[in-house]
Amino acid sequence: MLTISCSEPPKFNFTNQGRDVPEFDADNTYKYVEEQLAFGPRVPNSQAHREAIQYFNAHFRQMAGDQSVFVQSFKTEAYGDSLQLYNVIASFSPEKSDRILLAAHWDSRPRSEMDESAPESPVPGADDGGSGVAVLMELARIFRDTPPPIGVDIILFDGEDYGESGDLQYYFLGSRHWGQNPPVEGYNPRFGILLDMVGGKGAQFPKEGYSMEYAPSLVNEIWRIGEEFGYGDLFLDEMGQKVADDHIIVQRITGIPMINIIHHYVNDEGTLEFAEYWHTQKDDIDIIDKDVMGKVGSVLLELIYNRIPTDELP
Repeated sequence: MLTISCSEPPKFNFTNQGRDVPEFDADNTYKYVEEQLAFGPRVPNSQAHREAIQYFNAHFRQMAGDQSVFVQSFKTEAYGDSLQLYNVIASFSPEKSDRILLAAHWDSRPRSEMDESAPESPVPGADDGGSGVAVLMELARIFRDTPPPIGVDIILFDGEDYGESGDLQYYFLGSRHWGQNPPVEGYNPRFGILLDMVGGKGAQFPKEGYSMEYAPSLVNEIWRIGEEFGYGDLFLDEMGQKVADDHIIVQRITGIPMINIIHHYVNDEGTLEFAEYWHTQKDDIDIIDKDVMGKVGSVLLELIYNRIPTDELP
């Protein structure tokens, strides 16, 4: 199933397995975004942050069972503040040693530096954080009702968006801690998929640059499914930019090949751009498109339930 060399990325084989694939409920996903926003911006050390972690903990315990959910609590220093952070880890089909990893970040950015009218206000985080989490919450419900043919671990990373612009030292705090302090020694899933900004109106997902370095066969299969489903306007068959995100941290610390499905653009100058609401107060429910989240979820379900050969060793 997996071939690794010192210079080449892993090569995954995907074929249609003829299995039934559950349906993804985009309405549920939209509701999960609304429920996250109801707490307010989920900025570390805030009341909204404390309430949101209880909400996520309860949701995933309901879906995976008490024995299959772990909240990784840790403290870290950033800009003179001591931050209390939490990663949420939920395992489905925990008896299976053959596993994959799905992830998103659940925290909100503490500042809207791209918003001239409110640069110091925290970002609501509907798309940047909220949408990826909502897709994973709905996948968890499906995994509970229809156990997947491969083990699946869901991780919500905290503290991804805490750093100031250009200061990567204080971004990706949750994935750094998880990678350096693995709750399960020797954890070695086939691959990981990160979801970041997967619910915005007019979203487009070119093939993110680091993802094409880490696991191009996985990227190409997901984008192929998107094309087969008629979502070619969403999963663009073109190279995107390299985007610094949690998947880089996971790959570099743990060696797990991880890709990123992320809404971004390459402008006419060949440089990276995000949506106009990125890191502004406009990243609220009005820019969320449930159909975008539904398409992302449907593609992932097809991959997980019907394209991964599970009779081969990882």
